[in-house]
Amino acid sequence: MRLIAGIDEAGRGPVIGPLVIAGVRVREDLLGELLALGVRDSKRLSPKKRERLAGEIPGLVDLQHVEVIQAHQIDQRRRGESLNRIEATAMAKILSALRPDMAQVGSVDVVCERFRSMILSEMDDAVEIDSVHHAEDRFPAVAAASIIAKVARDRLVETLRREYGNFGSGYPSDPRTRSFIREWYGREVSLPPIVRKSWKTAQSLVGIQMGLPFSRRSLE
Repeated sequence: MRLIAGIDEAGRGPVIGPLVIAGVRVREDLLGELLALGVRDSKRLSPKKRERLAGEIPGLVDLQHVEVIQAHQIDQRRRGESLNRIEATAMAKILSALRPDMAQVGSVDVVCERFRSMILSEMDDAVEIDSVHHAEDRFPAVAAASIIAKVARDRLVETLRREYGNFGSGYPSDPRTRSFIREWYGREVSLPPIVRKSWKTAQSLVGIQMGLPFSRRSLE
């Protein structure tokens, strides 16, 4: 019976907080049981149901592995790497830990095959990888990973809110998030490590004062 790995991420777009990438490994004959459990794309589940499923998924999977990339680590690495490369490296690390017979991965690149090749380039041992868009809607293992990643990130973000105050959702379009960045910089003349300073949003809000270079690779 083949061992299938599913990998997905949470927190690619926010200007505040970590990027979390999770992987699970499950026997192929148990994929139907994941579906019966109610596993689906984490964005289509309520926070309460995500929390419940995150507690039940480990009972069906052989292994799980979570990689957390903090905001300041993203900033440091983006000086020489694209965000896609950062994710590919983390996914390769997860696959090396899970050692599946086959991996199913959500592609963060518009060209799925290019992202698949990027992951493989970071690995010592090749593995069969199926990289597609909206993988969490097609593959139960990826949906399970999306839930693990989302719940892990939500817990980390809640801890950050207790430490740094209410910064809203952390997404660039959130007025509370934008106000938090402006107000923090106004008080401290710097930004906390939870803010991704390489994001265009942070640069446009305080970039002139901070002397940060604008980059086409920075994200909204």
